Amino acid sequence: MRNQANCFTLQNSLTKMSETNQPQAVLLLEDGNVFYGKAFGKIGTSTGEICFNTGMTGYQEVFTDPSYYGQIVIMNTAHVGNYGVKTAEAESDSVKIKGLIGRNLESRYSRFQADYSLQQYLEEQQIVSIYDIDTRALVAHIRDRGAMNCIISSETADLETLKAKLAETPAMEGLELASVVSTKEVYEVGNPHSPYRVAVYDYGIKRNIINCLTERGAFVRVYPAKTPLKDTDDFNPDGYFLSNGPGDPAVMDYAVDTLKAILDKEKPLFGICLGHQLLAMANGIPTFKMHHGHRGLNHPVKNLLTGRSEITTQNHGFGIDPEAVKRSENVEITHVNLNDDSIEGIRMKNKPAFSVQYHPESTPGPFDSRSLFDDFINLLKN
Repeated sequence: MRNQANCFTLQNSLTKMSETNQPQAVLLLEDGNVFYGKAFGKIGTSTGEICFNTGMTGYQEVFTDPSYYGQIVIMNTAHVGNYGVKTAEAESDSVKIKGLIGRNLESRYSRFQADYSLQQYLEEQQIVSIYDIDTRALVAHIRDRGAMNCIISSETADLETLKAKLAETPAMEGLELASVVSTKEVYEVGNPHSPYRVAVYDYGIKRNIINCLTERGAFVRVYPAKTPLKDTDDFNPDGYFLSNGPGDPAVMDYAVDTLKAILDKEKPLFGICLGHQLLAMANGIPTFKMHHGHRGLNHPVKNLLTGRSEITTQNHGFGIDPEAVKRSENVEITHVNLNDDSIEGIRMKNKPAFSVQYHPESTPGPFDSRSLFDDFINLLKN
């Protein structure tokens, strides 16, 4: 940690569970550190990879983003839940995070348009949560030590029991989760008479990504993650879209094989987040597990094609090998992260295919990068 002695002494100087009417909860990290707080949402126990989001708003969109499947999220902003939950603002059909950690999780809300309180919503969605945690200290620890698994419990404080359960939780590296959150049935969105038909491979797509395509006149057919390419032939798509999603791209051989077959068709292709990583892998560029990932609404990215900077929304714990990209004969870098120089966008030199690591639909977040959807539509026109 940057200042471990002054920030907090792990293990030895923890505030014990206070004896109040508020249900208590405990957070145990894989490295043995323990935090005590108050229970929120469902009373129970949950495990997952701990990560943090630096956004100041948009918590509902974060919780329902399928890319967070398998993860317990720390929200950096001090108050979460103060504007309630509105059903129409969900990015998928359910909450996808495995648990929530906050400084203040609010059961009271001020927005008259809201359908639920955060407490009602998380309880209904069976999400175990903990608050009254020093999230600044916790995030500083994760930034220094890196991503790891954790466990939250509001039903037991027995650390030996929790350690045993946590030990059974698989690491995110090596997990194939895209097919778990993907649609199970093919479905269509948009105007069937549109001149642009887009076949979407759903690895955990957000609803507003589909909206960004249909708002620009595309007729979209969404396919389950493991759909063979031949099953899209009857749709006769003008282009293909590869979505975001959770898990380790390195174990998604089925998706890489499909993508290689798509590239052979010489049709426009656009990938976001996991789709970006898959495009890299299809060109022989490996991926890697990041130290703690990028998650938030304010990540600066430079567009090397225009020379302009964009403030972007991000959510990923894996990246593509920058040195391998630089050596590639078929791929060029289009976007770089201004915080750490990681690769944020690529395009193929010999095919109409491009991808970005971040989320241009930006829900939540700034709309600086939504023009990428226009670029894709222009490829379809041409």
